[in-house]
Amino acid sequence: MARALELAARGLYTTEPNPRVGCVLVNGGQVVGEGWHKRAGEGHAEVNALREAGDRAKGATAYVTLEPCSHFGKTPPCADALIGAGVARVVAAMQDPNPQVAGRGLARLRDAGIETDCGLLEAEAAALNPGFIKRMQTGRPYVRVKLAMSVDGRTAMASGESKWITGPEARADVQRLRARSGAIISGADSVLQDDSALTVRAAELGLPLAEAEAAAARLPLRVLIDGRMRVPLDSRLFREPGPILVVCRGVRGREQDYGFAGAELLTLPDDAGERVDLPELLAELGARQCNEVLVESGAGLAGAFFQAGLVDEVIVYMAPRLLGSRARPLLELPIDNMAGAMDLEITDMRAIGRDWRITARPIFPS
Repeated sequence: MARALELAARGLYTTEPNPRVGCVLVNGGQVVGEGWHKRAGEGHAEVNALREAGDRAKGATAYVTLEPCSHFGKTPPCADALIGAGVARVVAAMQDPNPQVAGRGLARLRDAGIETDCGLLEAEAAALNPGFIKRMQTGRPYVRVKLAMSVDGRTAMASGESKWITGPEARADVQRLRARSGAIISGADSVLQDDSALTVRAAELGLPLAEAEAAAARLPLRVLIDGRMRVPLDSRLFREPGPILVVCRGVRGREQDYGFAGAELLTLPDDAGERVDLPELLAELGARQCNEVLVESGAGLAGAFFQAGLVDEVIVYMAPRLLGSRARPLLELPIDNMAGAMDLEITDMRAIGRDWRITARPIFPS
């Protein structure tokens, strides 16, 4: 199963909106077939492993990181493929997280006389697909907020100058976060300040060439939250290829202008009509089959996601430098006393070049 998880991770940047899945076939104590899901619309992990195994799949045990599917999508059910190949046993790391189908694939295998087990290295398998699991269970994607700061918690000089707080290794790491995401969210202030393109650039991913090109070929949806439609249509964001969704409070008859710029307009005002409704935006992105979204924005929008309790994970890149008390803060998160402080559970901390990367989960009141 550990090997199947390694295989599944090869699809980290390419399988969206599908889950990352790996499969290993063992017969007579020998590995006879391996496979992983490479990209949506192509063969699933089990099918690829069966193809490699050929006749040696008969009587084998299949180790698969996610319960074999039992329904027709773009490809036939993997459960049927395993049954047809004569596999004797299937060990799944975890059930399908979709509550409408969970367990049905394993049940179909058992009905065909195949021994099944589930739960081996389940936590590790779930960690590969946090977005797919959350979308299946809630209809919303997994929200990851990326922040970069100095040791004294500042993100830019008072003038807005911020290039570059962190080093090239940290910036390559951010490119990989973009590449694994179904959507990248930013706000008007950030895009106006940096003329951001929010693209995935193969040369900056720090991956082997073929892997980098495959990752960059899948273009995440770029989501611009621009309530008052302030970002000019000749900005770099609109000049770079790839789908763009501009979320505002009211279109004011400008659908055609944005259409010519290659962007789609979406009106999502909150109840007061003063801001974009962030929960509704996440529901919309879930409906568009985005599993993971990356929020790359200024202090205001990032703070709004935290205040709304919408953040699943925060990744902070901390540079070994001081920007001083006049520089801009990390978040706009008004807290008046210690009782209102927000706690984080740090899940990982490591050096990335000259910088440190801190990964944490916010602990919101239940």
